[in-house]
Amino acid sequence: MEHIPERIDSTFRYVLVAAKRAEQLLRGARPKVETAVTKPTRVAMREISTELIDWDYGPMPQPEPVEPEGEVGEEEASI
Repeated sequence: MEHIPERIDSTFRYVLVAAKRAEQLLRGARPKVETAVTKPTRVAMREISTELIDWDYGPMPQPEPVEPEGEVGEEEASI
């Protein structure tokens, strides 16, 4: 198994990032490392272990508005 960089907080996150990168490679992205390995998953793992792949958690999810209890919505009122 390749070395997991310290900024990746878990093995699960490592697998997610590697899978996403392998998908990009399958769709035609150029590898960022020179290697004899041809499997996209192994290339992605090598790229991550050498810290050539930037990733982040993405934007924080926005909370959904909550309707107060006791109010009847339009759909419920027509029944």
